[in-house]
Amino acid sequence: MSNLDDAGFQQGGARPFSIRLFARWPDMDFNQHMRNAAYLGAAEDTRMRFLADHGLSMDDFRARKIGPVVLEDRLVYRKELTLMQRFRVELALAASTRDARRMKVRNTFYREDDEALVATVESVVLWFDLERRQPIEAPDDLKAIWLSLARTADFAWYEDGTAE
Repeated sequence: MSNLDDAGFQQGGARPFSIRLFARWPDMDFNQHMRNAAYLGAAEDTRMRFLADHGLSMDDFRARKIGPVVLEDRLVYRKELTLMQRFRVELALAASTRDARRMKVRNTFYREDDEALVATVESVVLWFDLERRQPIEAPDDLKAIWLSLARTADFAWYEDGTAE
């Protein structure tokens, strides 16, 4: 018997952070469904909202002279999102170094009308010193925030700080 719930998370564990959005006119492509760049933008917005909701504003990052850098995005489509269709984006942690220097986050997109899984975006992100122009270990408060995020069922620690 599995200790995972229907969404693939540990039973009784933290739930993914989520926001609700809708497919806007500028999000549409020639085929009249949401374009790939719009999915990536919604994934980014979800990450930034997560940080802001945990007390870290963009002003905080500017003052610290650090920022997130996306090294890799992987987008998998399952269903369509069409104009004005409402959807939910969930954010969970799929992998991390123990110092939270590098993480893989997973954004999962669900249509609100039927709860269908629409798409998944996995992003490998690291923290960057904007003055020295190099990766850094996450400050303690930022590390605690990221590591408090719900973990995916297939969560794994990066052993040497490099993406698999």
